[in-house]
Amino acid sequence: MAMANNKTQCFKCKKEKITYPCEGCSKRFCFTDLSEHKQMLNDELNHIINDCDQFKQKTIEQNPKNHSLIERINQWETNSIEQIQQKAQKCRETVIKSSQRFINDTELKLNDLSEQIKQFHKENDFNEINLNYLKNQLRKITEEFSDPSTIFIQQNSQTFINEISIISSKKSKWKQNAITVAGGNGEGQQLNQLHFPQGIFIDQKKNIFIVDCYNHRIVEWKHNAKEGQIVAGGNGKGNQMNQLNNPTDVIVDEQNHSIIIADFVNRRVIQWMNQKQQQILINNIGCRGLAIDKYGFFYVSDLEKNEVRRWKMGEYNNEGIVVAGGHGQGSQLNQLNYPTFIFVDGDQTVYVSDRDNERVMKWRKGAKEGKIVAGGNGEGRNLNQLSNPQGIFVDHLGQIYVADFWNDRIMRWCEGKEEGEIVVGRNGLGNHPNQLDLPMGLTFDDEENLYIVDNENDRIEKLEIIL
Repeated sequence: MAMANNKTQCFKCKKEKITYPCEGCSKRFCFTDLSEHKQMLNDELNHIINDCDQFKQKTIEQNPKNHSLIERINQWETNSIEQIQQKAQKCRETVIKSSQRFINDTELKLNDLSEQIKQFHKENDFNEINLNYLKNQLRKITEEFSDPSTIFIQQNSQTFINEISIISSKKSKWKQNAITVAGGNGEGQQLNQLHFPQGIFIDQKKNIFIVDCYNHRIVEWKHNAKEGQIVAGGNGKGNQMNQLNNPTDVIVDEQNHSIIIADFVNRRVIQWMNQKQQQILINNIGCRGLAIDKYGFFYVSDLEKNEVRRWKMGEYNNEGIVVAGGHGQGSQLNQLNYPTFIFVDGDQTVYVSDRDNERVMKWRKGAKEGKIVAGGNGEGRNLNQLSNPQGIFVDHLGQIYVADFWNDRIMRWCEGKEEGEIVVGRNGLGNHPNQLDLPMGLTFDDEENLYIVDNENDRIEKLEIIL
């Protein structure tokens, strides 16, 4: 009886032998070649490990200060400083030349007057008329010399230095199906419900503080909680110290363990330490939006005066300082028209949702007028337009995120661009996970997940970032 032939061709040596499969490459090798094949795979793995370790070491040794863009920024700084120095030197030379001519002219006039005085004195022939004439001439020369308006500085509001900014070519994206993290159980006043929510604040533990406007309360939803808890208000609509009336925005002062609220209808900004301890910080103000910066300054948008004011935290016994608007209602660059939400960055630059002008304005610290950084092309739903802009957030790259209220979408604008892009809300109005209905406030957590106050759906939506 013949033996069964269980030999097949080896992939490497091409000889008919007893072969063994390699699961990874689906080929068969004889015993000798299989050992060599496995050794080759092992060598390749070691090579990958070595490359990985070398790259890891290179990454550890990498200094962010040596980034290629840093050199370009340094060059821009050097060129800008040179331009400023050249301009300053030219202005100094102009002032010196003008001043010298003025001094020379004054000396000539004084010499001429001195000669006249000497002549009168020498001839000893003068009267009251002569003396009055000499007095008037001396007074005239003195006034001309003391007049500071002969030369002055004129500053142009348009910068002559080309500004630069860092723009990322890698745009962050978020899952389009949101997770409801608060509310979403219909309109109501139960602890698992919201009614016309507006502002929102996320603390370091990802707890969500929500302005539950028509329930006249602030509710806190712990991370992953099924219902909220009342941390301010909730005692009916009113103007007593333990009541709120249509609040619109909230910030949490984590350092002082308190909640600061824009109590809109009561026209006051009120601080809640707990349900038994409150204090009014600012009274008689059309407060709509709130912000706090890292330096301990507190900002309020006043829609009645069409301005944003700033106070030092704890020092509210003054009128504050106007940092945006303050020139009446209007659409000029130094005006606002119904400012709502505000955002303040690390440079104390103020961003304002200028609602009725359908735009977002940027006011640098100390600026006399703002700059349009989103919208400003009339109401509409084109990519260069907004419709009733509300909540805003500015990321570390200066990209502006806007809750485009009537367009049921969240927009992202890069400063200097003619139009924005839709981040969320491409699927029309609705209550599905990929839809919004009148978005109001928005913010991000420290992992760059996006939270949206879905106003008409009485819920808070979380969109997870796609890494």
